[in-house]
Amino acid sequence: MDFWQRYRAIDARDTRFDGQFYTAVRTTGIYCRPSCPARTPKAGNVTFYETSAAAHDAGYRACKRCLPEAVPGTPAWNLRSDIAGRAMRLIGDGVINRDGVEGLASRLGYSSRQLNRILTHELGAGPLSLARASRAQTARTLLVSTEMPIADVAFAAGFSSVRQFNGTIGDVFAMTPSALRATARHRRAPAASTALTLNLPYREPFDPGVFEFLAVRAIPGIEEGSSRSYARTLRLAHGDARFRVDYDADADGRPLVLTIGAVDLRDLASLLSRVRRLLDLDADPVAIDGSLATDPRLAARVARTPGMRMPGAVDPQELLIRAMIGQQITVAAARTALTQLSACGSDCLVPADGLHRLFPSAGQIAGAGFGLLRGPQRRIDSIRGAATAMAAGELDFGYGDDLPGLAAKLQPLAGIGPWTVGYVAMRVIGAPDVFLANDAAVRNGIRALHTSVPGPAANEPATLQQGTQQLQPGGHRDGPLSPDFREVSPWRSYATMHLWAAAAAAHAADRKRPAAAAPAPPLTPPSNRTKAIL
Repeated sequence: MDFWQRYRAIDARDTRFDGQFYTAVRTTGIYCRPSCPARTPKAGNVTFYETSAAAHDAGYRACKRCLPEAVPGTPAWNLRSDIAGRAMRLIGDGVINRDGVEGLASRLGYSSRQLNRILTHELGAGPLSLARASRAQTARTLLVSTEMPIADVAFAAGFSSVRQFNGTIGDVFAMTPSALRATARHRRAPAASTALTLNLPYREPFDPGVFEFLAVRAIPGIEEGSSRSYARTLRLAHGDARFRVDYDADADGRPLVLTIGAVDLRDLASLLSRVRRLLDLDADPVAIDGSLATDPRLAARVARTPGMRMPGAVDPQELLIRAMIGQQITVAAARTALTQLSACGSDCLVPADGLHRLFPSAGQIAGAGFGLLRGPQRRIDSIRGAATAMAAGELDFGYGDDLPGLAAKLQPLAGIGPWTVGYVAMRVIGAPDVFLANDAAVRNGIRALHTSVPGPAANEPATLQQGTQQLQPGGHRDGPLSPDFREVSPWRSYATMHLWAAAAAAHAADRKRPAAAAPAPPLTPPSNRTKAIL
């Protein structure tokens, strides 16, 4: 966006751009979110910044009226695969808090001096300033949403001392921590509860189908889910954690609530970042749906389910194992195999609510867990090989990778091909433009959408799958439709999500047919080149 596009966005007070850029006003010395209700400043007094950290470094303070830190993050960090985008994903995950700037730089393959120069040029602030802004945002969330002691908030947000915490809050918000806490109404937990309850901001619209996606894949004892909630255990840098997210569309101002049952305070910022990635809460659904709706194959489904999210991963290594086990088998079969594998996992230190185990570590799978798997020996050996490489540190990947780098690390391993790399890229690094063309469920989804198209074209499957010249109603462009959905790039991962959902809906409808009805022919013949994950 150029200056005037951003200026029109703040003049319209468009909430869609909250968190995607920040508006600093020279005459007041403050910076705001684009939807700030204050009077629109004169264009000559406005400077736009990519990050709040850049506004901090330029001497501006956060607006007390619109609270620019209380917004979803920018989707650009997943869309961008450059150093800046990769660095922001790692900073959000708390890498600087754990390993410092040197640790962040080494993960990205640069020296700390080079990284500082790149981030300052691209984002207007260096890695320390970006991490400081991330800590301030986490601290604000904890102050206004919980009753945690202020000293605990300081360390949970990643500050090394209470003095540093007080100074940063004063610099950013022009208030003391106590004054900042007093600006919000607290949702107090029962006195006997030690759980933390936080509100999760996101951009409207929000389709809760992400909960169903996670629920059907939930491993008993480790995860549990429903159409409106999801809970699980996980292993973080400093210990075990347990959380639950509930969605209530009728709740006034708090539709998504995160309840953290157990976590080491040093891991809290990382946990918040991973939950947001899991539910894709920083996405821009209006932009995504607007692009998808231009494709006639997807338009009706996008209209019915606006705001579809792409589920992420709270543990990259776990996700790779799950993807490898799920190759070429159904979701139910994969869930059964993963449940058997979970027997080699460790027990939680603080079990509760039916969640009592942790997903097995790579070392546990490599040591004994592979013996619990059933199926072709080649696949079992591949899973063991990947687990051994991860346990030994020979395979190191995560949120800071880009798609080419991820492929270079994973594809040399036995049993990992383009489908697995694409699936891991979608869920670990949030790659928005992955289309799994050889996926059986994707093909079934295309056919399911085809059968719902009224008119003469319903008798021509090739029209939707292979692409032909056709006139589309509703203003859609007239032209060939590509089989890989390149028309909706860079959002093909979300097209994949819609196709999976369409395939699942068609499968559920087939199961509800009367027993006397003739069975429908299989939508996709079995093939060892396709993977059915739905």
